[in-house]
Amino acid sequence: MALPLPMDLHKRSMRMALSCRSKVILYSLNAHRMTRADFQRLIDDKTKPIGSLGRLENLAVQAAAILGDMTPSNASASLTIFAADHGIAAQRVSAFPQEVTGQMVANFLAGGAAANVIAAQFDIPVTVVDCGIAHPPRRRDGLIDLSLGGGTADSSTGPAMSPETARKAIAQGRHFACGIESKIVCFGEMGIANTSAAALLAHKLSGISVAELVGRGTGLDDTALSHKQDVLERAAARTGALAPIEALADLGGFEIGTMAGAMVGAGTSNKLVVVDGFIATAAAALARAIEPDCERAFVYAHRSAEHGHRTLLDWLEAEPLLDLDMRLGEGTGALLAVPIIHAALSLFGMASFSQAGVSGAPPIS
Repeated sequence: MALPLPMDLHKRSMRMALSCRSKVILYSLNAHRMTRADFQRLIDDKTKPIGSLGRLENLAVQAAAILGDMTPSNASASLTIFAADHGIAAQRVSAFPQEVTGQMVANFLAGGAAANVIAAQFDIPVTVVDCGIAHPPRRRDGLIDLSLGGGTADSSTGPAMSPETARKAIAQGRHFACGIESKIVCFGEMGIANTSAAALLAHKLSGISVAELVGRGTGLDDTALSHKQDVLERAAARTGALAPIEALADLGGFEIGTMAGAMVGAGTSNKLVVVDGFIATAAAALARAIEPDCERAFVYAHRSAEHGHRTLLDWLEAEPLLDLDMRLGEGTGALLAVPIIHAALSLFGMASFSQAGVSGAPPIS
């Protein structure tokens, strides 16, 4: 005859049984055939008051519906950093010289940047893409070559690139995204003066004033910030309303266009796209303008300290997961969102009311 279990062992065995039972039921479901409403019903039937885990529940439903999978361990993640230079840097709109873009790319390849060390904590691989660096590093081992030239032209005096190059940036980004094997894709960027390009592109896409979008970027003081705004106002005034691809060609950056294309490609191919800070959000706005359906796969990671990011997020009606006063870029904020996404997916492993033998809430009359 079996001896009675001590109370703590009994509780532990019950927890293990419930966990195993919920996993068996979870794995028996064909998630690929389930709709968003199906996933919502599953979450609502878990042993908790409906909505008590707030936005984590919404994230769980969104992620499962996009991925067609509810298992956190199947939701692998990756970070891609798109790098390029901007001709408008000649107008002294950044606190750093243009050579820093290539130097930071070398730092990424060596594993020495903030994005590298944060990614390493979560075992997330990092890929770096040259979309058009003016001073590329001498050692290019591991650097993906999608260069569209040695940086854009100065958009304060003329178009940043041709319409053909803008279309190529979008197309190569879409193609690149098809080759990403991970289910969760984080996109970051590097490029001196790219907050200027992002602000100008966001201005043309949204109609938000330049003054509301321009920020300190790499840490400009008040005098330099005023000068930057003057330069951007002059660049924006060269043209009137523009179609999305025209706006990219006139004012954008090689890395922003390629990232936007990658967001379109990933967002329409059952990958979850984690949007980083201000520059990545400008790319997301462009991606949405080109292919509206891709936005359903976007998770906005954080609200940057860059001045225009809050305004742009409000225009997009996007609510980011985090607000940590960060403004580095590189995909650092996107990386921090990955554990939250995994935690959200883990909710599907909870027991339902019937599995746990817990009485559910009565219907609301």
